[in-house]
Amino acid sequence: MFKIDSYDFTGKRAIIRVDFNVPLDGEGHVTDDTRIRAAIPTIKKVLEKGGSVILMSHLGRPKKNNDAKFSLEQIIPAIEARLGVKVNFAGDCMGDKAAQMAAALKPGEVMLLENLRFYAEEEGKPRGLAEDATDEQKAEAKAAVKASQKDFVKRLASYADCYINDAFGTAHRRHASTAIIADYFPNDKMFGYVMENELKAIDGVMQSPERPFCAIIGGSKVSTKITIIEKLMEKVDSIIIGGGMTYTFAAAQGGKVGNSICEPEMFPVALDILKKAEEKGIKIVTSPDALIADAFSADANTKEAPANDIPDQWEGVDIATEGKKAFREHILSCKTILWNGPVGVFEIDKFATGSKAVAEAIAEATQKGAYSLIGGGDSVACINKFGLADKVSYVSTGGGALLEYMEGKELPGVAAIRK
Repeated sequence: MFKIDSYDFTGKRAIIRVDFNVPLDGEGHVTDDTRIRAAIPTIKKVLEKGGSVILMSHLGRPKKNNDAKFSLEQIIPAIEARLGVKVNFAGDCMGDKAAQMAAALKPGEVMLLENLRFYAEEEGKPRGLAEDATDEQKAEAKAAVKASQKDFVKRLASYADCYINDAFGTAHRRHASTAIIADYFPNDKMFGYVMENELKAIDGVMQSPERPFCAIIGGSKVSTKITIIEKLMEKVDSIIIGGGMTYTFAAAQGGKVGNSICEPEMFPVALDILKKAEEKGIKIVTSPDALIADAFSADANTKEAPANDIPDQWEGVDIATEGKKAFREHILSCKTILWNGPVGVFEIDKFATGSKAVAEAIAEATQKGAYSLIGGGDSVACINKFGLADKVSYVSTGGGALLEYMEGKELPGVAAIRK
């Protein structure tokens, strides 16, 4: 496996799988170009070393091919603004125009293929099946897509001399553009800087953290975070539990949580986590109080209450005064900090003060020498919302990929490069 810094790109065409799945407004303008900015160093490295670049990516989840609302053509101005180089648009992935443009690429030039998700072969799943399709029809459709997928991948690979995977956010999916295409470049495949940095950051935190090591795990449901919590219990010294999960843990211990989000079926799991943590000497930190609201809306009435004694018809939406103090104090005592998931409904400003306090504490701890890794879509949105992304050690671009890698699972997009 080559590293991008040691590969000779002179006169070569590099096909780069980037993650340009960026948010757009109603007029097709990019509202957050974080992922575009992240990919720029990799693209520039190829161009600076005498190569040309073919970019490919997903955008949204189109339900039909060639839906203009999901065309990558819309994001070209945002790419050019960051790259400082003209980006030529192929208009599709498989047509003669794409092949001709790739063949004619000169060193220093960049082209962009159309949204890979316009093609069922990218994910290897059939589309347009009737709701009443039989199992046999479904099987036939799947087999047809799988058969055509080989031609799809072969065509993409034919455009280039080398392959770079720089899309960590999709590395946990076995897609044509992230896992299968790498086989066509057995001696000319590599990670881009985003992938390299992601793997280095996560490996550092999981394999050799400076202690004390604290994980802050938020989010609404225990059921979606149980695997990562159990994995982290083998690594960390403490876990701060926030978000909607708080109320499942409180109720499992006999608390009263009103209308708060709660998973009664997860009570045994929550109690088992607490028992294992005690046996392992891992400190579990939860907020003693909660900001509660009488409705799930920005104009709701709010007040503070004990997190385990919330009145009927009220629901917990954030940590409150004592929780902010407790979380901050604990975060500042740690040398390695992982944050995955907000501790409140941060999308609503009046319910975001707890997550903001956590973000500020992490930034302060980082300034004092701690290593901080922020991962998961909502945590990244939080750190960006509060303008603190440049005050922490590393902000991951991965959501599901980050969690699966931390859980010890083999990511197809990573394995395809390493093998």
